[in-house]
Amino acid sequence: MNDQAIKAKAPAKSPRHRARELALQGVYQWRLTGGEGAQIEKQIREEKGLGRYDAEFFGNLLCGVLAQHAELEAAVAPHLDRLLAELSPIEFSVLLLGAFELTQHPEIPYRVVINEAVELAKTFGGTDGHKFVNGVLDKLAAQVRAVEVAAK
Repeated sequence: MNDQAIKAKAPAKSPRHRARELALQGVYQWRLTGGEGAQIEKQIREEKGLGRYDAEFFGNLLCGVLAQHAELEAAVAPHLDRLLAELSPIEFSVLLLGAFELTQHPEIPYRVVINEAVELAKTFGGTDGHKFVNGVLDKLAAQVRAVEVAAK
């Protein structure tokens, strides 16, 4: 199969999903290097071949997660079966992104937030990392969006 046939079969990513992927890349980079958020954002935006992405949403996610990482870590920590420091950098980054969306973007249904986080974990994480991410974010959603979760 040639590259064009493969691309034709793959569904197009939504601009918001691509923004989440790029934000994940930035949070991951920050986690590993401790770099400055503005510099990481600038570096990602300057890359070639980013595809279609929601630039405003990307900036909101990346800057929001990095600015609020301590609060997001505190929100996620009670739902973990291990210490935050023991998480893989991908699981850590996906959980912070998901926690940020759950707490700061009530206009996005909690199921969409969790599904997007699970997809990121499937694409970039370890074999069963998506199951872990799903469980943690489901517990967090029940806490921070109790009314929405109860209404399902």
